[in-house]
Amino acid sequence: MPDANGDPIGVEMKHQASPGLPDGTVVLTGKRCRLEQLNANSHAADLFDAFSLDVSGLLWTYMPHGPFESMDEYHVWVKQVQGQQDPMFYAIIDGQTNKAVGVASYLRIDPRASSIEVGWLTFSPLMQQKPISTEAMYLMMKNAFELGYRRYEWKCNALNAPSIRAAARLGMSFEGVFRQATTVKSHNRDTAWFSILDTEWPSAKAAFETWLAPDNFDEAGNQGLRLSYLTSDLLQDSWPQVTVRLSGQD
Repeated sequence: MPDANGDPIGVEMKHQASPGLPDGTVVLTGKRCRLEQLNANSHAADLFDAFSLDVSGLLWTYMPHGPFESMDEYHVWVKQVQGQQDPMFYAIIDGQTNKAVGVASYLRIDPRASSIEVGWLTFSPLMQQKPISTEAMYLMMKNAFELGYRRYEWKCNALNAPSIRAAARLGMSFEGVFRQATTVKSHNRDTAWFSILDTEWPSAKAAFETWLAPDNFDEAGNQGLRLSYLTSDLLQDSWPQVTVRLSGQD
């Protein structure tokens, strides 16, 4: 849309109230899991046990923290980050066992820009590649857009191919790479950026709910429709090429 001088200035945005900050005291509840504010006394022991199932240590490859040698060490870390507004950490609670099996957070929360990021994702083997992990991401995305955010971001190390594939599966479009964005554990990190917008959320929501529906799984728990198929029309880039380019697999 041009201005009075004919210069393009973007779509005019009518005045709207800024979204509120996420309320950590609100529990995000689904059919398979719930997300509640991370608390050392309530969650650290369960989380340390769940993370200890990752004997390879791959869980911590791209994380700025960990691995943790003892429950006491992990308890101290949780106490340091719990209760913050940004990042705001959640424990992911398995609805069947009622135990904490993973961690996620909102961060870089910017109500003025109506932008919010999801990150610090630490999924134990008890939830990796299982519907509970998808539902947890759905609940966080749903909460953000219902609060009024226009932009929902995902960022990861550009070498982290599993995270790149996860972003695509969730319907998030690749936006580029910030080269030498930071250092993590004394190594360079180029950061890949992804997002999904409020205008895309209705289609994404329908895709999530279709995939998460009980009738999409057989008695053995095998999926019918793939979520990546349901969200493919949302993607704004050619994902096979993007994945190869970012992960250095060319």
